[in-house]
Amino acid sequence: MSEDKNKICPVELAGSLDNSLRRFLQNPRRLLKPYINDDMTVLDLGCGPGFFSIEIAKMLGENGEVIAADLQEGMLNKVYTKIKGTNIEQRIKLHKCLSGGIGVTEKVDFILAFYMIHEVPDKNKLFEELKLILKPDGKMLIVEPMFHVTKKAFNIMVNNLNSIGFAVIDSPKLFFSRSVLLTNKD
Repeated sequence: MSEDKNKICPVELAGSLDNSLRRFLQNPRRLLKPYINDDMTVLDLGCGPGFFSIEIAKMLGENGEVIAADLQEGMLNKVYTKIKGTNIEQRIKLHKCLSGGIGVTEKVDFILAFYMIHEVPDKNKLFEELKLILKPDGKMLIVEPMFHVTKKAFNIMVNNLNSIGFAVIDSPKLFFSRSVLLTNKD
């Protein structure tokens, strides 16, 4: 892994996170359809410019909610600009993460952490917080880029998640990615 593994993707590169090529390769609706139900509360952790948040909101029923969480106010502003005045605006709650944690107190049914775990310096602290946020029967999908995360590093992460109290359900196959679907063991 590179030395900049914990660097956060800057707002200036947000366009690379939300474009037609990515939509073709990582279609949010196709990837998340098996996991999203009408009235869920979903945490899109490290939501960036809303690539997944917006599609999740469209998939949810009127009582569903997406918590679009990011450390960078600039990313949240990009999401807000996209949803302002639309019929999904009320289904997306923007949340600015704290520098030392997520800071979400609401229990969620599903957590998506797409291409962002490798940016977190203290992964175990993050996983412990996610365990508290995820409902007992909830699921969490973690997807990491192969070009940033080695197979060995990914397996170590999965073992750490297991020791914290998550159980692996599946390892979905995603283009140029390593992924794992988990649930609370409790």
